[in-house]
Amino acid sequence: MPQRSARADARSSPPSLTPATADSPRTSFVKALTPLDATALVAGSMIGSAIFITPADIMRQVGSPGLLLLVWAITAIVIVLGALSYGELGAMFPKTGGLYIYLREGISPMFGFLYGWALFAVIQTGAIAAVGAAFSRFAAVLFPALTPDVFLGTIVQLPSGPIEVGLSWQRLLAIASIVLLTWINVRGVRTAALLQTTLTAIKVTLLAALIALGFSIGRNADVVATNFGVGFWPTTGLTWSLLPVLGAAMVGSIAASDLWYQIGFSAGEIKNPARDIPRAMLFGTLIVTMLYLLANVAYLSILPATAIAHAPQDRVGTAALEAVFGAPGLYLMASAIMISCFGCDNAIILSGARVYYAMARDGLFLRAAATLHPRYRTPSVALIAQGVWASVLCLSGTYSQLLDYMVFASLLFYVLTVCALFALRIRRPAAVRPVRAVGYPVLPAIYLVATTLICVNLLARKPEYTWPGLAIIALGIPLYLWQRSRPNFSMLEPETEA
Repeated sequence: MPQRSARADARSSPPSLTPATADSPRTSFVKALTPLDATALVAGSMIGSAIFITPADIMRQVGSPGLLLLVWAITAIVIVLGALSYGELGAMFPKTGGLYIYLREGISPMFGFLYGWALFAVIQTGAIAAVGAAFSRFAAVLFPALTPDVFLGTIVQLPSGPIEVGLSWQRLLAIASIVLLTWINVRGVRTAALLQTTLTAIKVTLLAALIALGFSIGRNADVVATNFGVGFWPTTGLTWSLLPVLGAAMVGSIAASDLWYQIGFSAGEIKNPARDIPRAMLFGTLIVTMLYLLANVAYLSILPATAIAHAPQDRVGTAALEAVFGAPGLYLMASAIMISCFGCDNAIILSGARVYYAMARDGLFLRAAATLHPRYRTPSVALIAQGVWASVLCLSGTYSQLLDYMVFASLLFYVLTVCALFALRIRRPAAVRPVRAVGYPVLPAIYLVATTLICVNLLARKPEYTWPGLAIIALGIPLYLWQRSRPNFSMLEPETEA
């Protein structure tokens, strides 16, 4: 299709996926990701620091070991149902961009843009900043001079409370880790994938070792008798009134299990995306959610429920190993969590930039981000833009609040993406679907209802986090309308995937 004609079509009709023809190396990705790399990217995006921290807050909210495990079990079911539903979309649109493409094609280009906007504003960059902050927080266990105290900054009031904007040694280390990982990712997907697969293998091994410890030498018979005996369920018993409490507590477990769908962002670099994306989503989510559930059982086998709820700085993982090995356990777990955070940030830095690249090719992001690095064939401009904004969020000190905003925004797009699945089944019944959603329409409908109920519950119970998240998404509407109305708005040809 001539360039002039493509631009004219872009003004009059929504963008759609069409087979690419010839293209230059500057807009052609390197298909380097194997099925193992794809699964490692899913698992690596999910496993960060949250599984070692969030059980403390969940335990404080629900108040009993049984409800703690129930929260993680429900989360596992929701996430796996999502993977089964999204697999059809990933196989149907095996193109760089993932959810941006699914929403653009299934609902409308504006919804695709709103997802990309929220991803850049808060979901992806907020997660990068939060994981970088966790990396530096656990580094401070080994190097106490890395204090969180702001030595140059000021206080700013947000709807969720005051924050300190400025410099601290922990924030500077977080930024340094983001800069390093961005540089690695600019230099090629093969290097980043090798690093990711290696770090994911280490993370899974360390998490499995923690679980094994809880079932063997770390097991405390008295603790087990209490946590899994009379104290397992709340004294009031299981009642319907607990459902809102469970829904609100799932913020932590969903944050710990989020970003599993981001393998679709990198579809253009997977050797066989139509086959490998659905498999990676399913196997990656099954592995991680089962590890998370077993990790909580291990915590409950080592620590009393009150010790989990009131672990110092919510560091449940370090408290568990410290209870077994003393001070050496504290340092061992801190080192393990640093590795976990580093691998998690690498995965989400790699994935997110691909969405901004896809948006740029639709004329909806920085124009320079629409081409790849001439040597490494990576979306270098998108990677750098993402790294800069994530670093600003580190300096702002808002990453904790943004993580809460991120969960609600992610849940909202969970709902919209499964709506896109239903819409595409109705509007494009004859479209090629190499993989079909398992249990359609029942299982996707259960997933849709579950995520919608969680969103409604969070709007009611945590308005200080959900409404700002909703406002951030809404800010993208005028931005989208402005982008579309620009005289020089145009789309490029689809990227070559061959």
